[in-house]
Amino acid sequence: MKMIKQLGLAALAMLGIFAASQSFAGSVTSTMQATATISSSCLISANAMAFGSFQPAATGSVLANSTVTATCSNNVPYTLSLSAGGGTIPARQMSGAIGGNTDKLAYNIYTTSALTTVFGNGTGSATIPGTGNGSQQVVTIYGSLAQSQFVTPDSYTDALTVTVAY
Repeated sequence: MKMIKQLGLAALAMLGIFAASQSFAGSVTSTMQATATISSSCLISANAMAFGSFQPAATGSVLANSTVTATCSNNVPYTLSLSAGGGTIPARQMSGAIGGNTDKLAYNIYTTSALTTVFGNGTGSATIPGTGNGSQQVVTIYGSLAQSQFVTPDSYTDALTVTVAY
């Protein structure tokens, strides 16, 4: 049995020498490519604009701001726009939540803190242009709610759609 083991080991050693001494006649190379086609892409999210509680008899306007975040592919131009909501773009309106309340609360949203350019769809209002960089780009928008609106006490809301076109 010991002899068979030794012969087996010798045979394995010979195979190892044979394998190690085997040479190749030559070699040839080739190249291959890995490919992918990337389409332009964008994501968008928007935070609520909360004006909070206010007293209609107070003077001045209630101001608020919010952010819209666009994430677009690198070097992709885009435009942010905002729907009219429950009113029209030049005269947005929030509606009351209590059943039967038909009062409207006037407000608007602007592209700058100077409140001079209404944010909308580009027709009588401004859109916000940008160019994607592959990272989140945060844009601040500004709201104004005029005082002296003696409407029914209620919680008022409006649903707006923010769009990123690219």
